[in-house]
Amino acid sequence: MNYVPTVSRRNFLVGSAATLGGLSLGFHVPLDNGPFAGEALAQGAAKPEVNAWVVVKPDDTVIIRVARSEMGQGTLTGLAQLVAEELECDWSKVTTEYPTPGQNLARDRVWGSFSTGGSRGIRDSNEYVRKGGAAAREMLIAAAAAEWKVPASECKASNSVITHQASGRTTTFGKVADAAAKMNPPSEIKLKDPKDWKIAGKPLPRLDTVEKLTGRQVYGADLKLPGMLNAAVKACPVFGGKVASFDASAVEKMPGVRKVVKVDDTAVAVVADTWWRAKTALDALPITWDNGPNKDLTSAAIAETLKAGLDAKDAFVGNTRGDAKGALAGALAGAAKVVTATYAFPYQNHATMEPMNATAIYTADKCEVWVPTQNGEGSLAAVSEASGLPIQQCDVYKINLGGGFGRRGNFQDYVRQVVSIAKTMPGTPVKLIWSREEDMLHGAYHPTTQAKLTGALDAQGNVTALHMRISGQSILAAVRPEGMQGGMDPAVFQGLTEKSPEGHLGYTVPNLLIDHAMRNPPIPPGFWRGVNLNQNAVYVECFIDEMASAAGVDPLVFRRKLMANHPKHLAVLEAAAKGIGWGTPPEKGRARGLAQIMGFGSYVAAAAEVSVDGGQLTIHRIVAATDPGHMVNPAQIERQVEGSFVYGLSACLYGECTVKGGRMEQENFDTYEVMRMAQMPKVETIIIPSGGFWGGVGEPTIAVAAPAVLNAIAAATGKRFRTLPLKNHELA
Repeated sequence: MNYVPTVSRRNFLVGSAATLGGLSLGFHVPLDNGPFAGEALAQGAAKPEVNAWVVVKPDDTVIIRVARSEMGQGTLTGLAQLVAEELECDWSKVTTEYPTPGQNLARDRVWGSFSTGGSRGIRDSNEYVRKGGAAAREMLIAAAAAEWKVPASECKASNSVITHQASGRTTTFGKVADAAAKMNPPSEIKLKDPKDWKIAGKPLPRLDTVEKLTGRQVYGADLKLPGMLNAAVKACPVFGGKVASFDASAVEKMPGVRKVVKVDDTAVAVVADTWWRAKTALDALPITWDNGPNKDLTSAAIAETLKAGLDAKDAFVGNTRGDAKGALAGALAGAAKVVTATYAFPYQNHATMEPMNATAIYTADKCEVWVPTQNGEGSLAAVSEASGLPIQQCDVYKINLGGGFGRRGNFQDYVRQVVSIAKTMPGTPVKLIWSREEDMLHGAYHPTTQAKLTGALDAQGNVTALHMRISGQSILAAVRPEGMQGGMDPAVFQGLTEKSPEGHLGYTVPNLLIDHAMRNPPIPPGFWRGVNLNQNAVYVECFIDEMASAAGVDPLVFRRKLMANHPKHLAVLEAAAKGIGWGTPPEKGRARGLAQIMGFGSYVAAAAEVSVDGGQLTIHRIVAATDPGHMVNPAQIERQVEGSFVYGLSACLYGECTVKGGRMEQENFDTYEVMRMAQMPKVETIIIPSGGFWGGVGEPTIAVAAPAVLNAIAAATGKRFRTLPLKNHELA
């Protein structure tokens, strides 16, 4: 999969940015001077650009520009469907391309955010990309009408053909694209009602399928540039440690070695003609580490710190109703039953199939980086910072990602490293690839937390009070402190708040308290796919089952009583339950479990059917129901749901990073296992878009994977497992 970048395309992109640098193309500015303007867009450009999102070539092929990153979730295809829907173009002639973050800044952020995370690729950008397609359609129609000297209102576009209905004359998009680029954009844009969609809403094949099937898909690790050298890097494995010294002379004469570089205070790199030679020399390089203050840190010590937080007085309140503490104090003396349980969730690694990598060329007046990134503008900022050059003299070329899951969003450490290395060799392209071990040892880990839940039941089995105390690490405090609210991390309460379009609790409890004792061990946390919704779903959904068991009530019936005020939560739960056959007996030896939650703007639920035989777990079936509001591509949603269960079940069964001597003990997939294909159950997806909102798809379903299975195991064995992963437990 060798690859030399298509220079002409990037020259075009950069050239377009240059010609447009003086225009005011603000993201939120009025349309007559905004991103839908095609005026002057073709000046000096090699392609007829109708507006920022749409390029129509003379042969009627359409290029749709997408700012969000593609990392396997289908965002490029989904967003292109939305643009094409409003554009009324021939879908068979559609391709996509990335603009660059530098061009975006030069054009006053015409494409909006380049950040791809939080399942926001489509839900946050659907409106303006649809407007981009609709505006281009009207400009193409206006160009044809002007040529025919007829009112534009008498013309219609369909399948890339414009027709003057009165005369029957027709022309194609490609024939009028140049003229359209000079047209004024419409002052008002009316978007289609989703019920009228013809391209969006359909299970169209992904636009990148052929590239992936034929091996032509280029990832960052595949990139090759003329004269390129390769770098391998090693950072102090102990968190907070530094480089004390190293002896470059010991490896400088090894085959292919060109340079030994101290990257920063924490890491050393070797640059060679091939990556393997760089890695071989790096392994032979004598390095002395200063392990710093965390050299004795262990998982056990971290767990004790979190355990102390479960009963500590200091806590931030994320959701409250009534008087939970008072009610529980009374319940302890007078309730029919009080249920208490403590759960724990471990550190987990993103474990992307493609390790971190980037390629950079640095000169005194320019720095360019090719990188698989979830956040192009974040990468651009990192390039400017590391190079010391103004941001206008830097740019980033996005490449498709071999997995992101949050690791390649806020964290630009590998980008800064490659620029630092390239600065020592001006004019020479340098590609940095982390080894698998480096990638596993220097992650931004899904944080560890514990939760203590106490609930009270009256004599009729009704929940009268619930207190949920979370103790653990804050991602925002470490990664995005500007998001903290008076010292509280609101993201900790993902899916647990009272009312939020992003995610809220699906149960009404008369006396409720959910709070968080923040405890921040010196392990770098990160936004791991599903973020805090994962552990919150385990805590709530497993404890609800425990309370149902204490009340002697079927888990579905028990939930229904608490969900009367949450019809959308209940709808997906009922759909999953019906799909798995809840209420009917499973095959002999099997048992079922349920879970539901709302997060990333969507309502999700799952039902699992499992058996445990001789201590061996078999997950036979998963039925998953999703309500994302609107549905852009049902086939992509199905695959996202299936992929969510691969990721979620891997975490449930195996996912755990443990700390010893201040460093992670897991360095590769032999000690950090994931689901095998033969283990993967059948996943049956039910999509029930109720309309009226745009929810995410890539992340919410992960959260219900573990609790559905844990509840099914409890039903099958009578054993309740409250810590993950399951590999640490005897199931028999």
